[in-house]
Amino acid sequence: MSTSGATLTIDLAALQVNYRLLARKAGAAECAAAIKANAYGISAADAGKALWDAGCRSFYVARPDEGGCLRKVLPEARITVLDGLYKGETKYYIAHALRPALTTVNQAGEWARLGQGMPCTLHVDTGINRAGLPARDFAIITTNAALMQNLKVETLMSHLACADDPKHKMNPEQLNRFRQLRKQLPNTRASFANSSGIFLGKAYHFNEVRPGVALYGGNPTPHKKNPMQPVAYLHARILQVRDVTKGETVGYSATWKAKRNSRIAIIAAGYADGIARKLSSSNPNGPAQVFIAGQRCPIIGRVSMDMMTIDVTDVAERKLAKSDAAELFGKNILIDEVAGWAGTISYELLTHLGRRYARVYSPTES
Repeated sequence: MSTSGATLTIDLAALQVNYRLLARKAGAAECAAAIKANAYGISAADAGKALWDAGCRSFYVARPDEGGCLRKVLPEARITVLDGLYKGETKYYIAHALRPALTTVNQAGEWARLGQGMPCTLHVDTGINRAGLPARDFAIITTNAALMQNLKVETLMSHLACADDPKHKMNPEQLNRFRQLRKQLPNTRASFANSSGIFLGKAYHFNEVRPGVALYGGNPTPHKKNPMQPVAYLHARILQVRDVTKGETVGYSATWKAKRNSRIAIIAAGYADGIARKLSSSNPNGPAQVFIAGQRCPIIGRVSMDMMTIDVTDVAERKLAKSDAAELFGKNILIDEVAGWAGTISYELLTHLGRRYARVYSPTES
């Protein structure tokens, strides 16, 4: 496992399999890839190259500097910056051939003046009330002939608020609003569906879909079995196995007391590595578990900065003696399970993965 306490293995072939599954699901629509936040903690450079080899040609990042870094490894890709146009940074976008997803009238004006005719996206809000042009501002832009003449609007996009709940009333409401707004730019390519939105059906696909977390193994259909393959596997070194007697406590603040004579394993991962402290044994969603020697074992006591303690009393000693690592998530402990125990979502777990791990990237399919 190297000299690091834990190893993060990234299965790039699984990433490609996930992309191709989503592309098939999208039908005639182009399948882009959201690769923001360093590809959800996976590595934008490695994920970007693997996705390009799998057929992806359009990528979405959050910040312009993310786009600049991605451009170094994907010189021919279409890269869109979801934050829009940073004031005074137009030259950076031009130098790296980045398309801003414009979210204000002022951004549209600056790009029209200084964008040198390069393509852009108009991001219109249909109900999520985050970044995006309100309908009134969208109309101000699209009805200004002089402005539109200097804007090469390549894509019209919006973002779903509740796509992970297929029965939520906001999904059809946002779809109808997007359709109405699109009438102002009927010949412009349209992009609407995120990971979960792809599974809402063909009506949500338009010309392009933009999956994110599903590419990296997160479940886009939370109420059903996950159709995606795991991409990230996290294993932590077992530092020590020790016995505690009934009545003894383990960890900071003595939050766990042994109800029987027990055997515990100390593993080399903690909140400094991005492991949520809420996975401690006192959490109401637990008990959180790891996988050791072929079986699930509960986390006990407090997750500390560099270590966690695991109850391995029920693991056969001969099996435990042959094990030197615990799986925190991967094939046996799904990342969405861990997120549920932590009271969060897989997006947060992936993007919080620490820098101390040894990272291993498996070969791609192509």
